[in-house]
Amino acid sequence: MQTLTPPWQSIRGFLRRQETGLAVVIVILGLLLGFGNSLFLTSNNLYNIVQAVAVTGILAIGEAFILIAGEIDLSVGSVLGVSGIVVASAMSQGIPWPIAIVIALAAGGLIGLVQGSIVVFGKVNSFIVTLATLSIGRGLTELMSGGMPVTVPSSFLFIGQERILNDMPVSVVLFIVLVALAQVVLSRSVFGQRLTAIGDNREAARLTGIPIYRTRILVFVLSGLMAAAGGVVFTSQVGIAESQAGNGIELSVIAACVIGGASLSGGRGSMIGALLGACLLGMITNAFILLRLSPFLQELSIGLVIVLAVLFDQFRQGSFSRPRAFGGGPKSGSVRPGAGAVSGGTDAAPTAQTTP
Repeated sequence: MQTLTPPWQSIRGFLRRQETGLAVVIVILGLLLGFGNSLFLTSNNLYNIVQAVAVTGILAIGEAFILIAGEIDLSVGSVLGVSGIVVASAMSQGIPWPIAIVIALAAGGLIGLVQGSIVVFGKVNSFIVTLATLSIGRGLTELMSGGMPVTVPSSFLFIGQERILNDMPVSVVLFIVLVALAQVVLSRSVFGQRLTAIGDNREAARLTGIPIYRTRILVFVLSGLMAAAGGVVFTSQVGIAESQAGNGIELSVIAACVIGGASLSGGRGSMIGALLGACLLGMITNAFILLRLSPFLQELSIGLVIVLAVLFDQFRQGSFSRPRAFGGGPKSGSVRPGAGAVSGGTDAAPTAQTTP
C-alpha cells in the first residue's frame, strides 16, 4: 500500500529549497531598497533592472547546464560579443534580421561545438579551454569590427526595446520563456537526466550506458547558443555592437548560477535558481548605482554574496567536516600504490586501503 506524504512535510521540503530562501531574500531586499530610496520601485528603474537581468539570465541558462554537467564555461562573455558583432555585420551587409539572428546563433553554437570537442576528445580541462576561448573571442571581435562600433537597423531594436503583454519588455518575455523551456529540459527530458547523472558521477553514468561524450559536447553547444542569444538581445538593447560588449559578464553569470544553487562540482542546479540569482545580482548592482556607492564596494559585495551562498549550500548539504591533519591521508596504515586509479576520466577520490 502506497503511503501518502503528509502535507506539512511537503511544505517543509519546499521551504528548505534554496530557491525559496533566495526568493524571500529578493523580496525583503526589494522592500528595504524601496523604503531607502524612492526611485527604486519606480517603473523606469524596474525596467532597467529587468533589462539587465534578461541578458545575464539568458547566459546563466547555458552556464547552469554546464555547471550541472561538472564543467565550467568562462567564454560566455566573449561569445556574447562575437554574436553581437556577427548579427550587426550581417545586417549591415543587407541580410534580413531574422537570417542574421540565425547566423549569430549558429556562430555561438559552432564555438560551443569546438570547445566541447576539445574538452572531450582532447581531454583538456574545460576551465583552460574556455579561458583560451575568452581571449580568442575578444580578438575576433576586434578583427571583425576593426575596433569600431557597428550600428543596427531600427527594425532590429524591437527585441531589446519594445514592450508587449501589459508593458513588459520583449527581452524579458523571451528570457522567461527560455527559463521555462530549459527547466523542462533539465527536469523532464532524457538529456537533462543524463546531464545530471554525468555531473554527479561520470564513471557511474558511463557504466549505465549514457553517451557521455555526445552529451558533454551538446551541453557546450547549448551554452554557446544561449550566449549568442544573449548577445543578440544585448545588441538590440543598446542599438550598436561593440567589441567590448559582455566584457567581465562571465563572472556575474557564474555567480548567478552558484547563488541559485548550482554546484561547482556538478550534479545539481536549476534554471529557476539561476533566474533568481540573476535577479539578486541585478538588484544589488542597481542599488549601488542609486545609492551612489563606490563600484569597488559593488564588486566586494558580489564576491561576499557568492562566498556566503556557497557556504550556505555546503551547510545545507551537511558537507562541513573537520579538516585532516597536516599531510592529508589517514594517520595510521598505508595507502596501496595505484589504489586510486581513475577509470574513464572520472574525478573520483582515491580509496585508501590500510594494511594490517
